[in-house]
Amino acid sequence: MNTTSSLPTDLSEGQRLLKEASQLLEQGDRAGAAQVLLRARSENDALLQAHELIETHGLVGSFSNIMGLECRISPQDDIFGFFRGHPSSRNPLRDYFADGWRTLSELMLLLEAVDKPLLRTASVLEFASGHGRFTRHLVKALGAERVTVSDIVIDAVDFSKQTFGVQGFASASVPEQVRWPQQYELVFVLSLFSHLPRSTWTRWLQVLRDAVAPGGLLVFSTHGVKAADFDSVTLDDDGFFFAPSSESNAIDANEYGTAFTSERFVLERIAETWGSDALRHRSLVHFWNHQDAYVLQRL
Repeated sequence: MNTTSSLPTDLSEGQRLLKEASQLLEQGDRAGAAQVLLRARSENDALLQAHELIETHGLVGSFSNIMGLECRISPQDDIFGFFRGHPSSRNPLRDYFADGWRTLSELMLLLEAVDKPLLRTASVLEFASGHGRFTRHLVKALGAERVTVSDIVIDAVDFSKQTFGVQGFASASVPEQVRWPQQYELVFVLSLFSHLPRSTWTRWLQVLRDAVAPGGLLVFSTHGVKAADFDSVTLDDDGFFFAPSSESNAIDANEYGTAFTSERFVLERIAETWGSDALRHRSLVHFWNHQDAYVLQRL
C-alpha cells in the first residue's frame, strides 16, 4: 500500500516522514517504519520525534538496543539542545549519549583515586541533574534504587523519575531553602559551580555539606584557569569571573550564568565552609578535559 499519496503536501520533509512512519506502524510494518524513521532522524525538525518513536517501539536503529540503557530524551533537555545546535556535532544523539558515558568514566576515576569505588556506593545524589544526560548511565551502573536526582527545573526532575525510576526532589534558587530528604554517601554536582554568581557560589558549597552523610563525599566541578584562558576571560583579584549567560533556557541567567574560578579561589572557599582537611583530592582539567574537579569528604 502506498502511504505517501494521502499525506499533506505542505509538510516539511521531516514531518512528512514522521507521518509516513506512523502510518506504517499502524499497519504493523515495523521494518518499513524503521527505515523511514531513520531518514526522519536526519531531518532537524523531526530528529527528536523520530528518535522517540524508534526508542518507544524498539525498532532497528534504537540506541537502547546498542547501549543497554534507557535512551529516551526530553524535548526540554537543554544539554541535548546544546549538542544539536553545536557546529562540531555531526551526530547529536550519539554525542549526547557518549558524553554521559564519558562523565561516568571520569567520575569513576576520581572515586578510585580516593579508594571509594562507585559500584560500592550505597546512595548517590546527582544534584543539578538536568534531564538525565548522566543519570541514565548512573542508573545502569548502580540501579535506580541507589540514585536520587535534584534540579531546580521541576520538569527535569519529573522526567527523570518517570523515565529512569529514580527518586527525585526539587531544588531551590535560594540555597538555604533546599530540604534534603536524607544524607547520601556520594553527592555529585557536575557543572553547577561553573554557572553560579558570586552571591550564591559559597552558600551552595556550604549547604551541600548537609546533604553528605558522615564520611561521605562531595564531588563537584568548576571552570578553572584552562577554561578561562580558552574563553579569553580575565579573573578578578579574588580569582573569579561571572557572566549572565548560559546554555539553559529554563533558569534566570543572573542566577545561572557562566562562572570561572582560580584554584586558589576554590581552595579558600573550601577552607571557609568545610575546612581545609575536607579536601581529599583535586584533579585540574578533569571533566571534558575542560573543568576542574574537587573531592571533599565530610569528616
